[in-house]
Amino acid sequence: MKQPLTNAPATKLGHESESLQTGGACEANTSSDSEPRSAASDIVLRGSWASASDARHWTRILGGYTTTSRLRGVTELAITALPLAMLWISAWFTFSIGHYWVSLLIAIPAAAFLLRLFLIQHDCGHGTFLAHRLANDWVGRVIGVLTLTPYDCWRRTHAIHHATTGNLDRRGIGDVDTLTVREYRARTRWGRLKYRLYRHPLIMFGIGPAYLFLFQHRIPLGLMHKGWQPWASTMATNVATSVVVTALCWFIGIKAFLLIHIPIILLAATAGVWLFYVQHQFEHTTWERNEHWNLHEAALCGSSHYDLPPLLRWFTANIGIHHVHHLCSRIPYYRLSCVLRDHPEMGDVGHVTLLQSFRLVRLVLWDEAQRRLVSFQEVGARNLKAVPNLAIP
Repeated sequence: MKQPLTNAPATKLGHESESLQTGGACEANTSSDSEPRSAASDIVLRGSWASASDARHWTRILGGYTTTSRLRGVTELAITALPLAMLWISAWFTFSIGHYWVSLLIAIPAAAFLLRLFLIQHDCGHGTFLAHRLANDWVGRVIGVLTLTPYDCWRRTHAIHHATTGNLDRRGIGDVDTLTVREYRARTRWGRLKYRLYRHPLIMFGIGPAYLFLFQHRIPLGLMHKGWQPWASTMATNVATSVVVTALCWFIGIKAFLLIHIPIILLAATAGVWLFYVQHQFEHTTWERNEHWNLHEAALCGSSHYDLPPLLRWFTANIGIHHVHHLCSRIPYYRLSCVLRDHPEMGDVGHVTLLQSFRLVRLVLWDEAQRRLVSFQEVGARNLKAVPNLAIP
């Protein structure tokens, strides 16, 4: 599903991604807790926060929310992993007594807890879930076996995503392939068809998630020539996953395992891809060429605030507050809501509701002239207008 569109300088990317992993995008300013709220309110909020200085100002304010809690982390892990285990056992039990339809119903909440477990893995990758780096890494690696995601390899590509988000000249790793209108028009008919197929909802949210988690994650795609570490991470995860799957198949049978676990995996994968899509593929996101690109501005303006109902917000671990997360990736997910509570003006930035999000699927091309995402239909209509009317003989 993912092929690099451009070749970013490897050394520079490595330094930037490491900086993002260790909190380089968020200055942990200890004085920000005591900063008057009026200081934040002095910034004029706009539909598109065009000022990079505004974004940098917010990184200093958000530095006060980066404290992790060991007790909170352990509690969050327990209230996610234990219900998932109980739901999985319940699905197996109902299957074993001949009520598979009940197992399919149980798969829905089980997938929600598996998605939440993946988002805990996401926080581990940023070093924010627990206080110590080693604890974060090993919790992330164990979870990676359950989510079919090689932790160390994924952490590296995700850091690159944070370091290059919204940069038109550095697309291709950890993002959704997005062409500009000019690039799309320059493609051959076959090239345009391939992009249309890739962007079709049945591919993007149907076949795509299954391919991503079941197949693509089995090799370190995007990092295949970046040393032995990505391969070690991927192969170790594959081996550990194989051991767990073999043990479960031996205990309950191959048929039972596949019919119980595959629906859970597919539902969770689809939900995860959907979340990632909405976080960056909204109309007034931002993309810039490298010479005009700014990390802080791209983080704030190029990420949405996916305003979900409370229950969905809990299951998605506040990841919908994505503009704050990108601006300061050192904030644990259990503190992101505190930012909106203390600074409600942040809630209007990149705001997308659940209902509005379903309309984002049609936005597939970046219009550099209008500075917004547009649909194939809009581009097609412009092409028709550009064709002069033929005179009727």
